[in-house]
Amino acid sequence: KKRAAVATGRKILTIAYHVLKDKEPYKELGPNYYDERIKTRVINQAIKRLESLGCKVTIESVA
Repeated sequence: KKRAAVATGRKILTIAYHVLKDKEPYKELGPNYYDERIKTRVINQAIKRLESLGCKVTIESVA
């Protein structure tokens, strides 16, 4: 419980710091923000790994 409280407090302090530093109001990034960041990171790591193994990689988005 204490670890979660410290992590939450740290997150709130980080948000407050950036709001005060940038002098802009807080904007919610949305529920899918971190999922999209991780998705992009995973895709880029997979591309680099395949290219290091000698594969040519082409990415197409499924719509």
